[in-house]
Amino acid sequence: MNILILNGPNLNLLGQREPQLYGVQDYAALQNYVREASEELGCTVEMRQSNHEGVLVDWIQQARPRFDGLVINAAAYTHTSVALLDALKAVQLPAVEVHLTNVDAREPFRRVSYVGMACRARFVGLGFEGYKRAMAYLIETFSGENG
Repeated sequence: MNILILNGPNLNLLGQREPQLYGVQDYAALQNYVREASEELGCTVEMRQSNHEGVLVDWIQQARPRFDGLVINAAAYTHTSVALLDALKAVQLPAVEVHLTNVDAREPFRRVSYVGMACRARFVGLGFEGYKRAMAYLIETFSGENG
């Protein structure tokens, strides 16, 4: 299975940004974790990050037919972006939402997830492990099919 992993705004600042919430490991550590997890799970991944909503929309639109599934941590755009929701619905790839922190236990506005409305599953508050669980979910649920 070939999985696209998209990360939204400010995730490039992992390790610097609010370490009490997001930890001290940086974005390179997340990339290494995801690479190792994908090798363990037997899938291929391409991981990208952008602070720009339109770039994320473009990547989602370009995902099919190259990728079999998508993992998205849209970060702050989770709670604001109908554009990302519409792009995910349009491509109809199996998608999974991930958040490093437990967004449901944070500020009330973070409990709204437009992105989640187009996702088949969601993993929150598990740190880096959430990415591995999202990949495993896609493999277990959708391996051998495309959508």
